[in-house]
Amino acid sequence: MQVIEHLEKIDHPYKNAVITIGNFDGVHIGHQALFQKVIEKAKELGGTSVAMTFEPHPIRVLKQNNHPPLITLYEQKAELIAKTGIDVLICVPFTREFASISAKEFIEEILVDRIGMKAVVVGEDYTFGKNREGDLDFLKTYGKKIGFEVIVVSEIQTSKNSEDKISSTRVRELISEGKVAETQKLLGRHYQIRGTVMAGRDRGGRLLGFPTANIKLYDELSPKTGVYAVIVECKGSKYKGVANIGYSPTFDDHVFTVEAHLLDFNDNIYGQKIRVNFIKRLRDEKKFLNISELSEQIKKDINKARDILS
Repeated sequence: MQVIEHLEKIDHPYKNAVITIGNFDGVHIGHQALFQKVIEKAKELGGTSVAMTFEPHPIRVLKQNNHPPLITLYEQKAELIAKTGIDVLICVPFTREFASISAKEFIEEILVDRIGMKAVVVGEDYTFGKNREGDLDFLKTYGKKIGFEVIVVSEIQTSKNSEDKISSTRVRELISEGKVAETQKLLGRHYQIRGTVMAGRDRGGRLLGFPTANIKLYDELSPKTGVYAVIVECKGSKYKGVANIGYSPTFDDHVFTVEAHLLDFNDNIYGQKIRVNFIKRLRDEKKFLNISELSEQIKKDINKARDILS
């Protein structure tokens, strides 16, 4: 996949470009349906499949301090879009100046003239341009006028229940509630956080008998506090594990940490970048009477995780 990180770097229009446009936070299965339709249409036209996104997320520029945490930061979002088979990812630096572009300018000058759009694939609630003045009717009117096709992809739900509507907001809610197994149905994959292993407080192995990787998070959205069965990706390999997210109440630290114990693993991974995939929540965080009681509970957590991950 070709990645373009500024519109000025597009030196000529793409051949029969078919494009979808959005923030794609989470790259959930609703987004994936848009990408697959783009790829399908591009093959039909003998053209180029294109996804356009924005960095930073527009709400961060327009509302600044009033914004939710992101499900996927740009690095992971780009990786996930590449896996769908899209030919080109255009990441537009989002500024207030860009936000002031009219819907007409956006279509004519950017999508058609610069990118070479012959078809656009959007969801049913898509809006664009200054003050969201562009909508489906606007797009269709210009499509007939200029000569591009507008393809609308219907909303996807995991069931007939309206709460099962697939959206970034719903994914974010489920992760915040610790419902990582349910989140998998909306993402089409397990929710993942990324970080670097850093020196902890040297008590996992020394006091408890279970060494842990203390993780400095890159990601913004962490699942609800508690204990989880996880798959950890490190140095090109995958390991089963148990992760604790929270404040270590038994030790009265009151400091938020993310720690993972990798099963059957003894390597030194300080400074390594790792990825933690959340499979299932095992229990709430709990304050134990003493270290021995906590250690016994960790053994039970590990056994339960082994069963789930086997």
